[in-house]
This record gives sequence, C-alpha cells and structure tokens, in this order.
Amino acid sequence: MRRAVSPVTLIAVFCVAEIFGMTGAVTFPALLPTFIDTWALSNTDAGWINGIYYAGYLFAVPVLVSLTDRMAPRRVFFLCMAITVLANLGFALAAEGLWTAMAFRLVAGIGLAGTYMPGLKLLGDHLRHLAADKDQSRAVAFYTSSFGIGTSLSYFLAGEVAAALDWRWAFAIAAAGPVVAAALMAAILPREDPPHAQVPDTHLLDFRPVLRCRAVMAYVLAYTAHNFELFAFRSWIVAYLVFAAATGPDATIWSATAIAALVNLLGLPASVLGNEVARRIGRHRTITIVMLTSALLAGSIGFAAGAPFTLVVVLCLIYGVTITADSSAITAGVVNAAPAGYRGATMAVHSCIGFMGAFAGPLAFGVVLDLSSAGATGGETIQSWGLTFLFSGLVMVALGAVALAVRGRERA
Repeated sequence: MRRAVSPVTLIAVFCVAEIFGMTGAVTFPALLPTFIDTWALSNTDAGWINGIYYAGYLFAVPVLVSLTDRMAPRRVFFLCMAITVLANLGFALAAEGLWTAMAFRLVAGIGLAGTYMPGLKLLGDHLRHLAADKDQSRAVAFYTSSFGIGTSLSYFLAGEVAAALDWRWAFAIAAAGPVVAAALMAAILPREDPPHAQVPDTHLLDFRPVLRCRAVMAYVLAYTAHNFELFAFRSWIVAYLVFAAATGPDATIWSATAIAALVNLLGLPASVLGNEVARRIGRHRTITIVMLTSALLAGSIGFAAGAPFTLVVVLCLIYGVTITADSSAITAGVVNAAPAGYRGATMAVHSCIGFMGAFAGPLAFGVVLDLSSAGATGGETIQSWGLTFLFSGLVMVALGAVALAVRGRERA
C-alpha cells in the first residue's frame, strides 16, 4: 500500500534532501587558496580540478537520467547518493595532489549526475500522480533553487570545518550530508514510483526526438551559457574575495567562505522570483533581461577588486542574484517543452549539454586568469581578474544570444 503524502510535504522533503546531498559540492573551490598553496597548483591546474567535477556530471548524466524513463528513478538516485559519499570520503583520505584530486572530483560529479536531475524527475513523477492538473513550474523553481542553498551550505561548512580542523575533515564531514539526504527520501517516498505514462520506443541513448525540438534546444543553449558563468563564479569566488580583501583599503571580519555562502544563498529567492516574473511577462523576455544584466556586472566586478571591500561584497551579492535569476525559468521551460515520453531524455540532454558550460567555465576562467597577467602570476593583479570576469560575461552574451535567436519571438 502506498503511503499518503501531500504535494507540499513532498516538495519540501525533496528540497531538503537536495541541500544535504550537496554538502561536498563546492568543498574544493571553497578551500581553493589552501589547495593552491599546499599543492603548488597553477590557476589552470585549479581550473581543471574545479571543472572535472562537472565533466563527471556531463559524461554520466545522459545514461543516468535517461534510465529514469525506463526504470524506477529512485534506484538511480539512491545509488548515486552512495557514490557521492564514497567520493567525498575518498578525497578526505587519499587526495594528495592534482591527479588524485581530479579522480575523486570526477567521481563526485558522477554522483551529482545521478541525484540532481533524477531527483527532479522523481519529484515530477510523484507530483503528476498526486496533482496531475497543477502547474509544476513552482515545484521546479523551488527544487532548482535549492541547488543554491546546498552550495551555500557546502561553502560555509567547508570554511568552518577547515578553520577548526583541516581540509581533510571538511571533506569527511561533508560525506555525512548525502547519508542524511538518502534517509529523508527513504522515509517520505511512497513505496513505489508511479508507472511511466509513456515508455520511449527508441533505444536508451537515442536523443533525436529531443534534439529535433527547437524549443527544448533553445533552453539548453541558454542553460549552457548560464552554467558557464555561474560555475566559473562559484568555483573562483573565494579566491577572488581573498585577493580583493588583501588588495582593497579596508579589512573585514567575515571569512571569504561565509561571504560566498551568503552570495549563493540569495540564489533561492532570485531563482524563484525569476520564475514568477517569467510566468507573467514570458520566459524569453525574462531570460534576456537577466542575461544582459549579469553580463554587465561581470564586466565590472573584477576591476573593482581594489575598491573598498564592502563595495566588492555588495557587487558580489548583486551579481549572485542576477547570475541565478534565470535558472528556474530556463529549467521550467525545458521541462514543459519536453516531447511526450521523453522527459527524462530531455533532462539528460539539458544537463549534459548544459553542464559542458559548467565544465568549461571554471577551467576557462583559470586559463584566462593565467594568460591575462603579463609579467605577473595569474590572479595577482586587478587587471587579470577584471579581464577574466569580462571574458565570462562575454561568453554569457554570445551564447545566450544564440539561444534567444533559436527561440525566436515565441513566448512560453
């Protein structure tokens, strides 16, 4: 017999589980200055370790998310929560430098691939069973926005634990989060997932029905641009704040990881509000406004590193809002546009192509940071930070413009 659960309770538990499942998501970028010093990493090396996490995600997500159209999504979800635990523990116990760090972060990215979008698919399946006539875009908005809360918790936890103990303990304690997440999901989920409304009649990795859908692919391209900028910022914000604090005329009692946590925490209301605005004025218009505003801020934030640190923090907070405000609007759009029977495959394409941006963003940021400092080490001049952030904003405009051109004037 199925256990009764309300849609509101279901959404709340899924969001909380997502948050706890991500306690180790940004432990490495949160402690990036420590690793650069301890392991003598270049910015390009650090970019590879940051980016490889999302490479693991994009390599695994086509298979793992597509499987949710053909088998119970919970199986994928619980297996990958276990993988996430092992990846964080492995990093804590055995990471010794560039190559071992890359290996464990790659595995952690695979864990994310089997929990984030499969979790959304699992939530959507149960909500359709409980309230098939209701608009799910708000549930999508809360779920995707919880990604930012999970990131904030990861930043804060990493900074506090590393300061009290060391970075190995930060990763070890982060491994407990996915255990809590799995326990919450096991307690709340009905005993069986709803049956698939329509099973695809193509093979597992046949994404042609999705790739032929112009509306879906427009959102996918927009998501790629969004991820390039967002994950570059999330991967390098702590290093940037440490540089700005040492360069500017005033000091701060806040730790860089606490500031980064606050910046990412603002992503929840920004993403939810962005989706509400999109429901009223159209996703096309909303995404356009958010992308252009975010790009403008990217063009100025790096050059502000020598300004009073309070101003730098305010700019980061505003940038954190604009960089996430289109997230839910994009994801809700792609879910609604998915071809019948291919929602899981659509999420797989959305995640795989979109997270190419998440992989490329942190890596490209580190490379440009190294290349933009003639006569100095990358990341040690205001000019290098300014040019690198400017580059990130230009990618947002260029790829975002392509997505909007594909989308045309259609509103959704």
